[in-house]
Amino acid sequence: MSSAHPVESLYQAHHGWLTGWLRRRLGCPDSAADLAQDTFIRVLSAREQPVIVEPRAFLTTLAKRVLFNHYRRQDIERAYREALAQMPQVLAPSEEEKAVILQTLEELDRLLDGLPRPVKRAFLLAQVDGLTYPQIAAELGISVATVKRHLNKAALRCYFAL
Repeated sequence: MSSAHPVESLYQAHHGWLTGWLRRRLGCPDSAADLAQDTFIRVLSAREQPVIVEPRAFLTTLAKRVLFNHYRRQDIERAYREALAQMPQVLAPSEEEKAVILQTLEELDRLLDGLPRPVKRAFLLAQVDGLTYPQIAAELGISVATVKRHLNKAALRCYFAL
């Protein structure tokens, strides 16, 4: 029996396979290596060490989640770059400000993950676009009372995540 930590054993036995699996999906060996590491970090950072019966099925499930988050980050970055491209050059943020804004957008996306789409949409219309409750209601075709409920739900999610 090995005296190695269970995650170390899992890593040694399946890291190469997982990296190859991710490389086939991404087409980029560097991104595949990064996401394989992220997958094992998730295993390490789990509150309770899982009992793993089928290691490759377990790693595939985790890697799919990591891959999904990777694609979401890419979508956020793409949308942000498109918004920046439409902005007059004199108003464009510095590279440091861009990095902070992008990090904030990714964190906001993580915080709102799991909320119903109308709740997220109402929150973003209020916080990003600066619309008023009646404007959001008109945009979404809902009542002002529903807008308030949606914004309260999103605000609670953000508050309790801190």
